[in-house]
Amino acid sequence: MKDSAHKFCSPKMVDSALELLKRSSFRSKFKLNDRDRQYIQDKSIETIKDHAVDFINLRIASKFPKNDGKQTPMKGHPVFVFIAQHATATCCRGCLQKWHRIQKGRALSDNKVGFIVRLIMKWIEKQMDGRRDDFIEQK
Repeated sequence: MKDSAHKFCSPKMVDSALELLKRSSFRSKFKLNDRDRQYIQDKSIETIKDHAVDFINLRIASKFPKNDGKQTPMKGHPVFVFIAQHATATCCRGCLQKWHRIQKGRALSDNKVGFIVRLIMKWIEKQMDGRRDDFIEQK
């Protein structure tokens, strides 16, 4: 992995992105519910990571994703990956560009997919750890 790619995918970058996202009232309203937590416990975090990789590669990694901006539902199976995508602004190419400076109109590199998956997984892990205070809960 090149140095620049390593920096892009570093834990510090993921933590910085999460810190920025928690300041957004829209992004910070998303959280895992008890059913989501139970599903994750039953399936394992590695299975969930596999889901995340599949969703990112299938739904947003291409140069021009189909239905961009509408391809990540607020509900569905597994809903927590979709919720995590909305919470981390990795739900569409527009949000990736706005929040993470990942340009539209280019296929995502493996390193950028890696960053997105790490960001989603870190958010899920924080939610599983019960550190919901990291994200403002709103009704």
